[in-house]
Amino acid sequence: MSVAFDHTGPWTVADVLALPEDRTTRYELLGESLVMSPAPGIRHQRASLRLAMILHAAVQAAKAPAEVLEAINVILPSGLVVPDLVVTDAGATAEDGVSLDAEGVQLVIELVSPGNRTVDRKFKPMLYAEAAIPHFWRLEFDPAPMLVVYELEGGRYVERTTALAGATTHLSTPFPVAIDPAELSRQ
Repeated sequence: MSVAFDHTGPWTVADVLALPEDRTTRYELLGESLVMSPAPGIRHQRASLRLAMILHAAVQAAKAPAEVLEAINVILPSGLVVPDLVVTDAGATAEDGVSLDAEGVQLVIELVSPGNRTVDRKFKPMLYAEAAIPHFWRLEFDPAPMLVVYELEGGRYVERTTALAGATTHLSTPFPVAIDPAELSRQ
């Protein structure tokens, strides 16, 4: 399937937000370039939902003033991205908009799919660090589920923990949570 847009010049956040809603494609703006990704598959969506539920329960248990959202537009200094999961300050979601400013985001999580490996592993972490988002997690599926946990330090993400499949890992930041990556995508 090909997609055609009547657009001239560099893309802006406003241009991307003005695109018609499309449930089969995610549109992101990296710099001034429009990036389109296919909708995620079932394993990805299963893991995203389960991780969102675990994080929601952890936020509630910690009585943290935060909210967990799936696939929401986040406006960064260098564009607009759609992380798989976002934990945001409760005040950042007071209005019913279609995007969040990065300043209100505490944690972004990318679930790596075959069509977005390079973007999720290399480009997005740099953009999230530039936006000063304190926490970044990356869930890998292959060869086995693995959650890699990063914290922002000196403007760069530093790996803090790697949670491997089959073992429950207890994390303390941004709030206490226990996760076994194997349980996230198991049917």
